[in-house]
Amino acid sequence: MLTFELNFMSDIIQLLPESVSNQIAAGEVVQRPASAVKELVENSIDADASSVHVIVKDAGKTLIQVIDNGKGMSAQDARMCFERHATSKVRKSEDLFNIVTKGFRGEALASIAAIAQVELRTRQRGEALGTKVEIEGTKVKSAGPDQCPEGTNFMIKNLFYNVPARRYFLKSDAIELKHIIEEIQRVALTHPDVEFKLTHNGSEVFSYPKTNIRQRVVNVLGGKYNEKLVPVDEQTDIVSIQGFVGKPDVSKKTRGEQYFFVNQRFIKNSYLNHAVTGAFDQLLGEGHFPLYLLYLEIDPSQIDINIHPTKTEIKFQDERAIYAILHAAVKRALGRHNITPTLDFNQETAIAIEPMRMDTEVKMPEIKINPDYNPFPTKEKRESLAQGWFDRNNGGAKKGWEELLEISKMISPELHSEPVITAAKLFEPDEEHTPFQLHRKYIVSATTDGMIFIDQQRAHRRILFERYSLLIEKRSGSVQQLLFPELVSFSQGDAAIVNTMLEDIRSMGFEIEHFGGTEFQVTGVPSDTGATNLQALLDGFLEQVKHEQPNADMNNFEKIAWAMAMSTSIRYGQMLTIPEMKEIIERLLACHQPNFEKRNRPTFIKFTTDQLGQQFR
Repeated sequence: MLTFELNFMSDIIQLLPESVSNQIAAGEVVQRPASAVKELVENSIDADASSVHVIVKDAGKTLIQVIDNGKGMSAQDARMCFERHATSKVRKSEDLFNIVTKGFRGEALASIAAIAQVELRTRQRGEALGTKVEIEGTKVKSAGPDQCPEGTNFMIKNLFYNVPARRYFLKSDAIELKHIIEEIQRVALTHPDVEFKLTHNGSEVFSYPKTNIRQRVVNVLGGKYNEKLVPVDEQTDIVSIQGFVGKPDVSKKTRGEQYFFVNQRFIKNSYLNHAVTGAFDQLLGEGHFPLYLLYLEIDPSQIDINIHPTKTEIKFQDERAIYAILHAAVKRALGRHNITPTLDFNQETAIAIEPMRMDTEVKMPEIKINPDYNPFPTKEKRESLAQGWFDRNNGGAKKGWEELLEISKMISPELHSEPVITAAKLFEPDEEHTPFQLHRKYIVSATTDGMIFIDQQRAHRRILFERYSLLIEKRSGSVQQLLFPELVSFSQGDAAIVNTMLEDIRSMGFEIEHFGGTEFQVTGVPSDTGATNLQALLDGFLEQVKHEQPNADMNNFEKIAWAMAMSTSIRYGQMLTIPEMKEIIERLLACHQPNFEKRNRPTFIKFTTDQLGQQFR
């Protein structure tokens, strides 16, 4: 009976339609507009282009256009490049372990064509005519000869037009533009001999001319870093390391400008990152991260780059050796430039000891000690001191507290190894409910039924977040006028992000205008920021916008408000006055959601009198 039923059961495993399988592949390759930009720019580099111009509209959602002057494609190649797993880079499996190009798997263009309207115009060098191909959702609309310049002009319109769910998860234009800028900059940093240009909504974001590697780094990061770069150069049989690390004073509290390049390919590797940060041991403040751009050249057969869809992670055959060499190279570079105390590396490493004369008598070294030496007071001395105190104070009736404290320190020094906080320091006289600060991190206050511990940084962030969210939504931030206008400057990429967010920044209480190039003029600041360093304030805000990952349910207003709250809130270690502590408590309790900062991180914890009493049973 069982056999009969199985014979008549319908088959449930089927091959996916090509359109569906291409969309699934696109989900791995094209996560956002920046992913498509990365693939096209890398193709331009592989095509030996010396100039790459990227044009985007609405942060790539409406249009992505990449124009290069590379070697172009033939009519047959222009059609074949949209087929899955069609590539000019790999012929046999062994080639996967000798990759020297950017792209190699032949999935990118097929994936892009599956989720967008694509137009390709290309002409090979020396050919009279080029080729034009139009594809929409994997379907070829037209293909034929075309009169176009040498090189390739790749145009992507309406990304994710046929996958609306994917389009819904895209972020704001500022965030998506930030990702596009990052992808182009990563390629630009490894190819200073190539000109790069980015245009967004008709305005030029940046233009990097052909130059040397140091000047390209300065172009990308900004001119203020020119004097802050320490060169790194180490040549070994295993790996060649070149590049730059930033001096400690340009470190940041976010992992911003940190770049590893292996064989001109950007990678992420926490293990190697630990090697670099370890070389900065005791040079950076708590929670700060160093700046570095390090280029590693290694035999392609010693690495595997085919382990991640985005190709930003690779495997090293001898990772421990590379870790040790990298750590030593950065440490040596910091020492050579007097960043850290170090030996003179140009000096002979052998210890210079003057040779002994032949007629000199050799004497054994002697150690002289005093066997009666005792750094601690003897029992008789301690008793004498105590008895003397009692005699002078009539048996203890009069309390000579200062002298008694000194005697106590001699008798029991372990009780005085840490500062003693007395009640007089924690509470003002006759004010039982005055809050006090604990370790410059927590605000402690008595309540009617117990006591409360408030995390001062989280609480202030929650207060500012709710305030900025309301101001941005109502566009009504209060402004404190500056006595003199102040200019702030950013890198070209960061200046483009600020330009897209000017209205939202103004709504929080900034009076800011684009002054020209990468500079902005500030004439007013939010009334309660109390900021004295505008450049640092706006740099911190921008870092939060670029690298902070807010809750998924935050709208665009809330994301900007959270970034601003992160950059302007008080920090751990900041001393607060009693009025400031009282104000934080009052404003926190007035919040719509006072219990949590975000991500379910509490702003305070409370203990009732009963809970405290339980600890004494």
